[in-house]
Amino acid sequence: MRLLIKAPAKINLSLDVLHKRPDGYHEVEMIMTTIDLADRIELSLNHSNQIIINSHNRFVPDDQRNLAYQAALLLKNRFRVKKGVNITIEKTIPVAAGLAGGSSDAAATLRGLNKLWDLGLSLEELAELGAEIGSDVSFCVYGGTALAKGRGEIITKLPPPPTCWVVLAKPFIGVSTAEVYRRLNINDVHHPDTNEMINAIKANDFGGVCKNLGNVLEEVTLPLHPEVAQIKDQMSRFGADAVLMSGSGPTVFGLVEHDSRMHRIYNGLRGFCDQVFAVRMMGEQHTLD
Repeated sequence: MRLLIKAPAKINLSLDVLHKRPDGYHEVEMIMTTIDLADRIELSLNHSNQIIINSHNRFVPDDQRNLAYQAALLLKNRFRVKKGVNITIEKTIPVAAGLAGGSSDAAATLRGLNKLWDLGLSLEELAELGAEIGSDVSFCVYGGTALAKGRGEIITKLPPPPTCWVVLAKPFIGVSTAEVYRRLNINDVHHPDTNEMINAIKANDFGGVCKNLGNVLEEVTLPLHPEVAQIKDQMSRFGADAVLMSGSGPTVFGLVEHDSRMHRIYNGLRGFCDQVFAVRMMGEQHTLD
């Protein structure tokens, strides 16, 4: 049996950090939505009782550092599965980009192995397991649009945001999420208005979504990596309706309502940025089918 699962990227429409928790994590309040930029995960049973990762991308580890491997190992150990699996990861989402590519691969692996190994778990149970792997995995199990709280694992479903284009650009640099959080001074940031963003999404108000985009981590990443600030400026200059960095960076996205402007921004950015994409919001949650 062979399964193919899409593992879509996410962007943060709003990312706020409230305080540092006793367990060392940060208490966050994020609004995330999946977009139509996705890795493809192929799962197939093997007779070796081993978890085998295959990928042509040299930046994707094929051992226990890989979150998809960790997802398979967690299910295998927790439910005493005596079967092996080949996991082939076809990367489209840039690596280390602030788009939750690794977390989405892990979430897709959880959903797929639930079916392949006939475990009978609900999305809620898979999301709970995902929280043991990484902070974004729970959201990626569900997909769609949601408010994420705690360290990212407490998920409240939201309706899809207004239809628009999302233009993404990733400079050829990496950003350490741990370093960004370490440098963040929570007492000296401009906090986004999460409730206003929720209201704009519920009202299907594109202007309201644009007005309330916000990410406190920009205040660390942009001074550390001027290339990210430059892409933000270029995207705004080319005519994006609103521009924000996703996650801890370095990917920047612009929301664009009109097709003609999207093409102008996309073509303009390709002149000085290696990885540029123009995609749509996905909106709806995953199902177990």
